[in-house]
Amino acid sequence: MENNITPIKEKLDEKIKKLNSSRVFKKVTPKGDLSWYVKWAASAFLIVGMILASANLYPYNIMVASVGVLGWLIVGMLWHDRALIVLNAVSLAIYLMGVVGYYFQ
Repeated sequence: MENNITPIKEKLDEKIKKLNSSRVFKKVTPKGDLSWYVKWAASAFLIVGMILASANLYPYNIMVASVGVLGWLIVGMLWHDRALIVLNAVSLAIYLMGVVGYYFQ
């Protein structure tokens, strides 16, 4: 009994079309447009803000995180995504209250 491995010649897209399956989804978020750059920059700011928070560098952590939240608020507006808009608008207000409280109390 001989075991031969044959290479797969059929592409994934062709297999999906054959299956006519609704279980396989393609990515729907835009790539390469303004929202793509803003969301990745905002995500980087949020990660740096979390690092600063873990190092207990107040108020720099909330300042940096505020920039990230503002970026995601802009992405929510570009995508017309109410959940992103509400979450990040409230987050931005909370962070800004922290900054104002730090400097003016």
